[in-house]
Amino acid sequence: MAAMDGEAPHVSSRDDAVSLDAQDPLSRFRKEFAIPSKAQLKAESLQGAEARDESSADGTASVYLCGNSLGPQPMLVSTRIQQHLTTWSSQGVFGHFKSLAGLPTWLDADSKASESIAPMVGAKTSEVAVMQTLTANLHFLMGAFYKPKLDGRHKIILETKAFPSDHFVVESQIIHHSLDPRSSMVTISPPSASHSLLPTDHVLSVINEHAKDTALLLLPGIQFYTGQLLDIPLITSHARSLGIFVVWDLAHAVANVPLQLHDWGVDAAAWCSYKYLNSGPGTIGGLFVHERHATSGNRLAGWWGSSKGTRFAMDNSYTPIPGAAGFQLSNPSIFDITALNASLEVFAQAGGMKPLRAKSLKLTAYLESLLLKSAEYSKLFEIITPKDPEQRGAQLSLKLADGLLDVVMHELVLRSVVVDERQPDVVRVAPAPLFNSFEDCWLFVDAFSEALKISVKAKEGIVEVGVTKQPEKTT
Repeated sequence: MAAMDGEAPHVSSRDDAVSLDAQDPLSRFRKEFAIPSKAQLKAESLQGAEARDESSADGTASVYLCGNSLGPQPMLVSTRIQQHLTTWSSQGVFGHFKSLAGLPTWLDADSKASESIAPMVGAKTSEVAVMQTLTANLHFLMGAFYKPKLDGRHKIILETKAFPSDHFVVESQIIHHSLDPRSSMVTISPPSASHSLLPTDHVLSVINEHAKDTALLLLPGIQFYTGQLLDIPLITSHARSLGIFVVWDLAHAVANVPLQLHDWGVDAAAWCSYKYLNSGPGTIGGLFVHERHATSGNRLAGWWGSSKGTRFAMDNSYTPIPGAAGFQLSNPSIFDITALNASLEVFAQAGGMKPLRAKSLKLTAYLESLLLKSAEYSKLFEIITPKDPEQRGAQLSLKLADGLLDVVMHELVLRSVVVDERQPDVVRVAPAPLFNSFEDCWLFVDAFSEALKISVKAKEGIVEVGVTKQPEKTT
């Protein structure tokens, strides 16, 4: 019997997982991504990384469940980048206006990306701009819409465990206005010290408590540590009814869960594109500004935000583009845009977010069911991501018992299983539906069980494990 959305398929073996993959209409997209092989992960040189012997055990693909930190490279990226390089080498400056191989001109590449991303975030194309980076875009949005000395409201509300850069943005924006973060920054902590989640009613109660003097609310669509999907429409509606400008950090939500930013009335949002959007490390970000703010805000000006009709007139007459595109400053990196557009082509071929979300619900539920069935080791970890499928995306965060993380991560690396860690005790596992499989989930749980077994023995001094601490993830 086919599983309902969000319901784990009934499986008990690797063969069952392989069978589920054979029935998955999206499984064909796995070959569109460069999933590192086991041998490549062990390579110490480019020459070694480029060699891939698929006939050997080490030539098989790794278990890559880390798209919430960095998505793997779409195969199409290499093709599109090479086409861009050919355009540059053969056309020079004319590439700004001349299209080869059906690619958008350099002048229009960012517009093409905005057109492709807009449906994924539930926005009008005019409400989306592909530009800069996540943190820079948060600064641009707050620079435009945080006006503490004009409206008398001065507080910014965010979560206590927000990603550090969000804290840095808020603190520096408050200081920029000669205010004190100790009195102007409000942080929302979980109501219980024993739990990491933020219940919606608790978030609303903190907003109510500070509503009178709060200017802006900044929250994550999906919390990076726990994987919790916050109730974006309800929180937005409530905060805006109290006169608060609402900004969402969607780094972990874009291309992961369905979004309807325009219909939900979100004021503004920002995101990166190297996680679930698979555009490459540190590549270009994006922002959303609702059409009701199309011409408002104290925006910083740059020539790429000026009308294309007058941009090259060089007469110092600034005519800002209405909407999100008016926030642009400089012409964007075509390397970044080309990589992003290539990935967006794959998303379009897959049919957008609806089929991806349907698979994601099943894939994550399947991973959860396998973890819960690992009874022998169930007391060694806790799934801190919400159990309700509607309150999470493609991520489960596993909180380990004290002192196990380093050995567990070491053992997973030895088995070519790529996941993410958060000190001091959390493993983040992200089965992304565009390129991950049910078999990936089965292989992870199998390796995870072995890693837990060895970590317990190491803690008890039964075995000695040489752990080389992995570099901390930055996203």
